[in-house]
Amino acid sequence: MIVFINDRPIRLVGPKTTTQLTGARPTRPSESNSLSDNSFADFDQIIDARLEVLKVDALHGHLLVLNATPATVDRLLSLLQKANPSRLLSITLGCLNKNDCEEAIKKPFKIIKAAGGVVLKDSKQLLMFRRGVWDLPKGKLDDGESSRQGAAREVEEETGVAVDVGDRICTTWHTYTLNGSRILKRTKWYRMSVVDDSHMAPQEDEDIEKLAWLDWRETQLALTNSFSSIRYVIEQLQELTVRK
Repeated sequence: MIVFINDRPIRLVGPKTTTQLTGARPTRPSESNSLSDNSFADFDQIIDARLEVLKVDALHGHLLVLNATPATVDRLLSLLQKANPSRLLSITLGCLNKNDCEEAIKKPFKIIKAAGGVVLKDSKQLLMFRRGVWDLPKGKLDDGESSRQGAAREVEEETGVAVDVGDRICTTWHTYTLNGSRILKRTKWYRMSVVDDSHMAPQEDEDIEKLAWLDWRETQLALTNSFSSIRYVIEQLQELTVRK
């Protein structure tokens, strides 16, 4: 599970993955900054939650917290709520029990379910520019709606493009505050192909300013002005494409 809090990735892993990460040969920061590869083996510091209390001054660079428990998660959420450390890049929680830690990170939030997609046409993908950043079409599910149905509906509503929904790319979780409530949005992302883009137009009442078909290089440049969670989705799509 990966959760984006204040646009910083917090990754929860179990004991087996923790062993793999700590046993891997570290790479230099200049060699990899991807959220989806073994950059999580490249840590600026490692803290053992059994031996020391997590403090705000530890929240910088790439941090690995070993032997994390629900109490560790509670402590981390409290620190992140009080401060927004500008030097923090990522946190990996090596959990003693991954399921317990996942429940602990969800507990303080109201969970909203959403879905979206990356629409592909030839060698390009559809991005939209909204509220000053590049983004992907997505939105909350209606009552009784499946994730695949909701993803197709949201894409068509926001872009005017009718799509065929393919394989699921990944699931992201990100937090925000709405009317005083702490929200944790779960978004399932799908690979999509174009059925009809003859009516393509940005949904202005959702503050979408423009739409663009971008190739991989153009997408990478655009995503320098985007959210970490959106970059993560594109990285996962690239991995899915390579595996095929």
